Amino acid sequence: MRCYIDVHILQSVPPSNINRDDAGTPKQAVYGGVKRARVSSQAWKRATRTAFAEHVDHDRLGTRTRRISALLADRLAARGGLDGESATRIATSLLSSLKIKPGKKAAETAYLLFFGRPQLERLVDLVADDIPRLVKLDDEELADAVKGLPVLTTLGSGHPIDVALFGRMVADLATLNVDAATQVAHALSTHAVDVEFDYYTAVDDENARGETGAGMIGTVEFQSATLYRFATVGLHQLAENLAGDVEATVEALRMFLTAFTTSMPTGHQNSFAHRTVPNLLTVAVRADQPVNLVSAFEQPVPAGRHGILAGSVARFGEEMRTATSLWGLRPDLVASTYRAPDNAATAQTLTEVLGAARPFDEVISTVVDAARQRLASATR
Repeated sequence: MRCYIDVHILQSVPPSNINRDDAGTPKQAVYGGVKRARVSSQAWKRATRTAFAEHVDHDRLGTRTRRISALLADRLAARGGLDGESATRIATSLLSSLKIKPGKKAAETAYLLFFGRPQLERLVDLVADDIPRLVKLDDEELADAVKGLPVLTTLGSGHPIDVALFGRMVADLATLNVDAATQVAHALSTHAVDVEFDYYTAVDDENARGETGAGMIGTVEFQSATLYRFATVGLHQLAENLAGDVEATVEALRMFLTAFTTSMPTGHQNSFAHRTVPNLLTVAVRADQPVNLVSAFEQPVPAGRHGILAGSVARFGEEMRTATSLWGLRPDLVASTYRAPDNAATAQTLTEVLGAARPFDEVISTVVDAARQRLASATR
């Protein structure tokens, strides 16, 4: 069974700098021969993972950090009533079997590891009943005592939804790798975009009477854009990462669809308050292959009397129709939410290709129900 859930979003974002480069400039890319606003896939994946905590208990999710040893030591100390030194010794011995390169700082790995907080608790379970004996052993005896424990199996199974969705690569230990079930494209503006500069000043509130001049001056770069966003979830891979659990898989899909659609990277959010909601969401369930429809905007959408969004929506609808009629890439199910355009011809095209507009919650429920049916039929 192969099943892909494609997510297409058009979203208008006001003046903002939500994802910047090392010089503080909003990220851009050349596409169709012109510069576009760009938001990296990493930025929106991070925003999505952060948004999971609004829907799922924080302790059931994953974390990406160099400090796995310190986090494990904290849990050992809390569970076994240990002092910091004893907890660190046991944690270090437990993780030594992974042979992951150490970092420059003590108790850190050389690179970030992505793992579930529940997996750490299960590591503690491996030694919880034996802690009183383990703390009395010297380093060599302690290493021997924990050598046969299934540390690798514990970290390699029972993944939280964010690890199952976004995957994991461990350079030193390929058996800990998890193939990502989700691919996220860089968001691109549907039109050409220039970077602008905001010159600002800050006044010293404690200036003496009659004293003029700013306490600070500076500039911040920004841009505004209508963005096309795309992601796809391999439902079959997600199910495999979650050990074939149908309900866990569909709930992970629900969380991703909700969080990815409604999340927003937070760069310079206090300066621009740029958080908007999408103007169009289309979710397509496919059995053939993922289909990114960014080619609809290879020729930049021109600014017109009605702005850019209306033209972007029309282009998107036509491109989805082309993908079906010309290439035969026909989705098994399409569910969408959007505002019906004023143009009657465009409105008819959208209804034919995307279906009638539905409320967001109904779109999510429709797709999740279809995914559940696919998974259930595949396990019979």
